[in-house]
Amino acid sequence: MRYQVTRGGLLFLLAVALVGISAFFTGNNLLFLIFAAMLALLLVSGVLSRLTIAGLELELQLPQHVSAGVATPAKVLVRNLKKYIPSFSIHLTGHSGQAVYLPLLAGGATIEALVEIVFPRRGLHHENLFLLSTKFPFGFIRRTAPVTLRRDTVVYPCLDKPQPGVDDLLESIGSEIAAQLRGTGREFHSIRPYESLDDARHVDWKSTAHTGSLQVREFARDRQQAVQIHFDCRIGPGEEALFEDVVERCASLVWSLSLRDVEMSFQSDSFVSNDADVYDILVFLSLVEPVYAAGSAAGEFPPDDSALQIFFSACGDLKEYRRS
Repeated sequence: MRYQVTRGGLLFLLAVALVGISAFFTGNNLLFLIFAAMLALLLVSGVLSRLTIAGLELELQLPQHVSAGVATPAKVLVRNLKKYIPSFSIHLTGHSGQAVYLPLLAGGATIEALVEIVFPRRGLHHENLFLLSTKFPFGFIRRTAPVTLRRDTVVYPCLDKPQPGVDDLLESIGSEIAAQLRGTGREFHSIRPYESLDDARHVDWKSTAHTGSLQVREFARDRQQAVQIHFDCRIGPGEEALFEDVVERCASLVWSLSLRDVEMSFQSDSFVSNDADVYDILVFLSLVEPVYAAGSAAGEFPPDDSALQIFFSACGDLKEYRRS
C-alpha cells in the first residue's frame, strides 16, 4: 500500500507539532493530554484506513469482443471479504483515469460498478491495473492499494476509426461484389430489365405489366467467397509503424465486408481459411507479428480469376486484383 498525506493531514500534523512543542516548553498537563489525544487520533486513522481497504476483491467482466482505442463498457464487481466489518468511502480508479466512488460496502456484500476501459493498442493484454484508495476516516491520509486483475484479453485492432483508402476501396468494388452475388440460385435478388440472353422462364409478368417493358427476376447464387483477402506479414527495417497501419486497414475492411454480409476468404503466411468467421480473422489480426525479411519486396499470392482479390502489405500500397 502507498500513503499520501492530504492537505488536511498536513494541517493536522502542523497542529500536532505546535501543541507538542508548547506542551514540552510550558509543562502544561492539559497540553500534554491534548497532544496525546491528537497522536492517538493519527494512530486510529491509520488503523481504520488500512482495515477499510483490506479484504476487498475485484472481478472485471469485459464484453466478448473488444476493440483498441474505443471506450469499452465493462462491469467491475467489488466484494468485501470481511464478514462483519464494512468498508467506507472507497475510490476505484482504472488505468484510463475513470473513478468510481463507493460510499459504503457492507461486510460480505458485493457491489457492481459500470466503467469504461480504453485499450491503447491491439494484442493480448494480460493484466488490467486498478487502484483502490480511501481517505477514511478523517481525511488525513490517502491510502492506495494497486490491484492487478490477471486475465488474458484479446483486443482487436481499432474498428471505429476511418481508415484511409478503405472507404474508396469498398465503393469501387461494391458493384463487382453485387455482380458476384447474382446467379441462378433460389433466393430472390432483384428485378431488372430483360436482356437478350436472359431465360424467358425468369420473366416477371406482374412487373412487366406495371412498367410496360419486359422485366426479369434475378436470384442470388449460393453463397461463396466473393472476396479473397491476402495479408503479407513481411516488413523491411523501420516499417513497424506502417505494419500497424496496414493491420488496422485490413481489419477495417474485413469488418466492413462482414457488416455487408459478404462472404470472404483470408490468407496469410501463417493463417489460411476459406470459411473463417470474421472474429477468427480479427483474432489473427490482433495477434499477428511482423516477419522481418531482407529488402522490402512484397510477397505474392497466386491469382484467382473466380473472386476479387485484395492484397495488404507493409512493403507497398494496398493492391487490388480484379477478375479478368
